[in-house]
Amino acid sequence: MVEFGDFISALGEFGLYQKLLVLFLSLPLLLNPFQMIGQVFMVVDVPHHCDTSWILAIGPNLTEEEQLNLTLPRDADGAYEQCYMYSPVDWDLGSIMTYGLNATEKCSNGWVYPSAQPPSLLTEFDLVCDRKDLNDISQSIYMLGLLLGAMIFGPLSDRVGRRPIFLISILLQGLFGVGVAFVPHFYVYMAFRCVVGASVSGILITALALATEWAGVSSRPKAVLISHCFFAIGQMILAGLSYGIRNWRLLEIAGSAPVFALFFYIWVLPESARWLVTKGRIEEAKKVLQKAASINKRTIPPGLLEQLKPETQSKSGSTLDLFRKKHLRKVTLIMLCTWFTGSLVYYGLSLNVTSFGLDIYLTQLAFGVVELAARYSCIFLLQWFGRKKTQAVVLLLSGLMCLIIICIPEDQPVATTVLAVIGKFTATASFSTSYVYTAELFPTVIRQTGVGLCSMSARVAGIMAPLIRLLGQYHRAIPMATFGSAPVVGGLLCFLLPETRGTDLVDDIGVATPQLSSRRQETLCKRDTREDGVDLEEDTYRCSESK
Repeated sequence: MVEFGDFISALGEFGLYQKLLVLFLSLPLLLNPFQMIGQVFMVVDVPHHCDTSWILAIGPNLTEEEQLNLTLPRDADGAYEQCYMYSPVDWDLGSIMTYGLNATEKCSNGWVYPSAQPPSLLTEFDLVCDRKDLNDISQSIYMLGLLLGAMIFGPLSDRVGRRPIFLISILLQGLFGVGVAFVPHFYVYMAFRCVVGASVSGILITALALATEWAGVSSRPKAVLISHCFFAIGQMILAGLSYGIRNWRLLEIAGSAPVFALFFYIWVLPESARWLVTKGRIEEAKKVLQKAASINKRTIPPGLLEQLKPETQSKSGSTLDLFRKKHLRKVTLIMLCTWFTGSLVYYGLSLNVTSFGLDIYLTQLAFGVVELAARYSCIFLLQWFGRKKTQAVVLLLSGLMCLIIICIPEDQPVATTVLAVIGKFTATASFSTSYVYTAELFPTVIRQTGVGLCSMSARVAGIMAPLIRLLGQYHRAIPMATFGSAPVVGGLLCFLLPETRGTDLVDDIGVATPQLSSRRQETLCKRDTREDGVDLEEDTYRCSESK
């Protein structure tokens, strides 16, 4: 029986066509770090104090230092309080200077910031004192958008196709991303960011499907992870741009407007041939397969092309299908936990870039370099050690790094940053592995539904990560203890999953486990011996199984 993998082998597993496709899928990911992490650089803390200009009405000739000395209390270190002021009185200036003021209250007329400070989210919307938590809450709102995007675009992609959802997501990201730069109120800012988050989620999960379904068995990790490398490069670009552009509105435009240059995708981005086959749209599938073969300078034998037939189960799957079958239920529950814990530690470290004690721009640049190295190394790790071992080990290591950070004194920022960078490496590797592993574990008819559900789990963790950071006001160790313990549990559960290295993608939900590709089976069956001799018995077993 002819499998779809045979058509990918015939047109080339990773030829020019697939390379161009991966490039097209990767370009939008250059901009995603601006949406995910850019806000960190828009709310950098600056000196501030209550606006006490009321006293200038009775003492217009006061110097700034005299004004502050008369109207602001001091903290235990002798510095002016940033969130409290003396309550205004209707006395004359002489009485105030003679008797002083004692009653204090929270800032009631806004705050004063350094005059040379460029406009930032913090200064423009007063994200200080009682409003300081709005920063972390707005990050959670963005993560809520990612969650909604996974809920909406995952199943929609299985029903109407990968291509239209990808194009719609790019359009939404551009429109609302640029729109964020013109919002007049912080609550409008959060609403727009929620829509941007949904669009980013749509881009990520549809790019994953297209890259996975067009690449051959041995090239799937490469196809997915190359696009992830562009995300890491985007993080490094973010560090440079945020250092050079301190005006938050201009930075938002710089990180969002370039997406409109991708309008030509309407004409060049293909639909997934594998998805077309599962929907019974055979003629369309044949056309895109022949076009791919032509660009790869290959020819699909006419006899093979005639054997292309609709899948026996072409009906779209649903979320319930993930829990009806025992094997899918086990995979789904473990992958939900894996995505949740991996996302928790990833965003926990990414959003804490201002808390490690070193320059935030250099730390972000280091994070970008490390993330690029992690995503690129995953291409080889997944081939050498398989999906299951790689996923489990990197998740365990990311958790351990966070737990070790708890033991580092606050006056050792270099040691803390080094551990955080190692944790970011393993957390990134875990995230990238999850994308490849999940796409291979779920059948085609519900692949996007499964990936979308797992992405929802990750977004719940993303929503919680900024809120968990707020627990640091009770004890500095609580956030890192939470970010560290969860991945350890998730890593241990990964050992219960099946291995998918070298297997064909499953199309039917009735197939219990991924099967070795025909090419892989032939390779194993032709092997009579190995240099080490250790795995010979396993290969013989697999060969007999395939027969």
